[in-house]
Amino acid sequence: MKPQDFLKKWRNVELKERSASQSHFNDLCALLGILDPVSADPKGEWFTFEKGANKTSGGNGWADVWRRECFGWEYKGRHANLDKAYAQLLQYSVALENPPLLIVSDMNRIVIRTNWTNSVQETHEIALDDLTDGAVRDRLKAAFLDPEQFRPAKSRQELTEETAREFAGIAQRLRDRGHEPHRVAHFVNQLVFCMFAEDVGLLPDNLFTKMLTASRVRPERFEGNAAKLFGAMAEGGDIDFTPIDWFNGGLFTDASVLPVESEDIDQLLAAARRDWSQIDPSILGTLFERGLDPAKRSQLGAHYTDRDKIMMIIRPVIIEPLEAEWAEALAKMTALVENAPKRTAEKLLKPAERGRATRMLAEAAAIHSAFIERLANFRVLDPACGSGNFLYVALKALKDIEHRANLDAEALGLPRGFPRVGPECMLGIELNPYAAELARVSVWIGEIQWMRRNGFEAAKNPILRPLDTIECRDALVFFDEGRNEWQEARWPIATVIVGNPPFLGGKSMKRTMGEDATRVIRDVYSGRISAFSDLVCYWFEKSRSMLAEGIVSRSGFVSTKAIAKNVNLPVLQKLAEDANIYEAWQNEPWVVDGAAVRVSLVCFAQKDEPTPCLRLNGREVEQINPNLTSGQDTSSVAKLRENANSVFIGVQQSGPLSVDRAQAIDWLIAPLNPNGKPNSDVVSAYASTEDIVGRPTEEFLIDFPKGLSESEASEFEAPFEHLRKAVYDPHRDGELVNFPEYRKATVGQNPKWWEAHRSREGMRAALKTVDSYLATAETTEYRLFRFLSASLIPDKSLYAFPHAGLTGFGVLQSTFHEVWCTYFGNRIGAGNQRRYNASFVYLTFPFPEGLTPNIPAADYADDRRALAIAAAAARLNELRENWLNPADLVVREREVVPGYPDRILPRDEAAAKELKKRTLTNLYNVRPQWLANAHAALDAAVADAYGWGDDWRAGRLDDDEILARLFALNQSRSTETS
Repeated sequence: MKPQDFLKKWRNVELKERSASQSHFNDLCALLGILDPVSADPKGEWFTFEKGANKTSGGNGWADVWRRECFGWEYKGRHANLDKAYAQLLQYSVALENPPLLIVSDMNRIVIRTNWTNSVQETHEIALDDLTDGAVRDRLKAAFLDPEQFRPAKSRQELTEETAREFAGIAQRLRDRGHEPHRVAHFVNQLVFCMFAEDVGLLPDNLFTKMLTASRVRPERFEGNAAKLFGAMAEGGDIDFTPIDWFNGGLFTDASVLPVESEDIDQLLAAARRDWSQIDPSILGTLFERGLDPAKRSQLGAHYTDRDKIMMIIRPVIIEPLEAEWAEALAKMTALVENAPKRTAEKLLKPAERGRATRMLAEAAAIHSAFIERLANFRVLDPACGSGNFLYVALKALKDIEHRANLDAEALGLPRGFPRVGPECMLGIELNPYAAELARVSVWIGEIQWMRRNGFEAAKNPILRPLDTIECRDALVFFDEGRNEWQEARWPIATVIVGNPPFLGGKSMKRTMGEDATRVIRDVYSGRISAFSDLVCYWFEKSRSMLAEGIVSRSGFVSTKAIAKNVNLPVLQKLAEDANIYEAWQNEPWVVDGAAVRVSLVCFAQKDEPTPCLRLNGREVEQINPNLTSGQDTSSVAKLRENANSVFIGVQQSGPLSVDRAQAIDWLIAPLNPNGKPNSDVVSAYASTEDIVGRPTEEFLIDFPKGLSESEASEFEAPFEHLRKAVYDPHRDGELVNFPEYRKATVGQNPKWWEAHRSREGMRAALKTVDSYLATAETTEYRLFRFLSASLIPDKSLYAFPHAGLTGFGVLQSTFHEVWCTYFGNRIGAGNQRRYNASFVYLTFPFPEGLTPNIPAADYADDRRALAIAAAAARLNELRENWLNPADLVVREREVVPGYPDRILPRDEAAAKELKKRTLTNLYNVRPQWLANAHAALDAAVADAYGWGDDWRAGRLDDDEILARLFALNQSRSTETS
């Protein structure tokens, strides 16, 4: 069909919608050169008229035309309201498999709206006369063949980021003028909601923008104008004969307004021009919290946790169980409807059959009603809800399930009700008042957006349901005035618990939360949680107790990666006794407080809750152990006495004690101090992670011996004065400023600013008995061990093994120990770096019998196994050191002060450039063949020492088998020494 023929036929048609729509669409297909639905898909499986018309009740379908993964299309007669047609499509978009385009049309125009979930929605309109343009026809043809051409360029996340940045500037200026931060946050929340309400039509006649415009010339009138608007929204009323609905919810109860200036109004007007109807509540709270909370200001440009990540908890805890329930209910309903007696053209129902049909349909309707009632009474608790990200996503999930259930019921010919699930289903606890209010705003906006996006009107009178269910308080403890004591906080009764509790290590609680707050929490939960457990463990323990009491059915938390390790593991072991861990992710990237980290996600349920399958890291498994592994349960791994007292952690400075070589040498060659002693008594060469995996740092440590008084330390004049100036501020009455607060204020910490916080006297004593010691870094990309001169004092980032020798080095650098520490160690940070924990990796590792660390090396000096390991280890060490420092590239110079290690210097600039590349990390990135050969020889020697040599050479020892054998050794030795 030619364009002019199409226009001539349809320009003045007055036929009713049903009479004309299919004919019009067939002609349109002919115009675009596309097969019509009947010709293209005779079975109506992917392209059909009246999609959904085969429902039991008969009648019209959910869309006049439907093309899978392309569009739903609804026709209306000439001069009809196309917005109503769009609302109908929205209500049925789920049943239409959420097509990317929703199209409505009459005979004169076609309106295409995009329907991608996380994109800013766009509208494209084509008039009848526009179809004479070939480019327009090609654009419309893309709706059939390539709807991706309509995908909006801007995502909802990008839109939300832009708005958050604008409001951060306004909030900062208001704070700079001396306004109290919480008042600023509350005021900005009111402004944000006004812009949203205006763009979704809840605030009529562009009243907010008009108010800003009227205040632009006279900023001093802004307070009065805004207060008038806020007051009308709080209770309902009129402004200049324009009726304002009752918003309620508490957001506008306080109609007091902060004064603003011309610059602020200009920025608010710019922000108001954005499409606030499409901001993304799943990140809105996080972004605005960073802009409104001075403590989080620096995170404004940082990444946020996206919805897909949050769904990794919401899906297994909420969506999948409820969808399974509905699938079972729907099957029963379908059987009842299909088996109910039906009237046909040839047969009238007898009274008994009519009664039976009525009862069966009523029973089906009752099943549907019971499921909707369950959803309406479903309560989701986030006991660390922050700015509401989890609650918004959970609310949307519940409403989606309810909507799907209603559509399925309608397809069976049963009544479909109005959505009942609402914000009151969301329960939250949040200590930060900024975040708590933002959580309420996020949930309100999310509710209104969902209703509009699915073709429903938002609630009225009031528009905002009160959200007292999101409480601002401590989730762990409360002070009982009657008993005059701290007690465990009570959580509201809920169906499920989800969330992302605070990430804070047990060792960091005092310095971050304060001595008193930490003591209170640990005292209240004493006997249930170890004092050194991460803070997140308290949320797991409270959730476990509620599951055990039958109060909640399922829970799911994001946690620190260490939840299944070390001192935290007993929390999951206890949880596994009372609940089933049915879904977990051991090691996932996440964003917390604006920083990329690695986390674990753990979902658990009551023992009698149905769990169709167990999933670990996205794969089905037979069981999930408390340490978030599958297969053999290794969570009972024990520390071995034979390994005790053979490993030490390095010095913890907790102060500005390190200096560069040039400064240290000046002190070391200086004359004796007034006390007659050299500075070498208090200045030590120092080693850190880079000395293991990279190049020598040549750092030194101001190293006052433990026990010196401040007066005695001052007699080492130059080092003492350097340190005193570093920690004191001469302009603030000598206040300690460059010194950790916890060392000054926390009981049990070392307050002596001239000393290292943890000097490690036991380690120092051990190092005095050897010329060199084996060391490894706590956090590295590869697990690497290296010998250091005993004159190098290790930093707290290093573990030192003073008496390991070549045999110990060989065992620890072997594949056998590698498998063990990969499994029982941890991974942290965005880079997923390996973390070594001596207490839970080294102290549990079973060395070959007779070569354990409690046996002096001299006792097995003639052992052929030890000799073979030592020879292979020596060769590996020699080859690595030769590669790191080739003789033709370096010169070795004695340090100017006796007793310190020789310096390794490049011969020239070219050598210096090459040596920068020569690090153990870079070497293991490449793994040349000579390195692989040296490790293979070492592994063979260590396998022989365990008695597994034949199996090793035959290839029968994969990682799982190695782990199983080592674990068996650990258990047997633990039993022997228990």
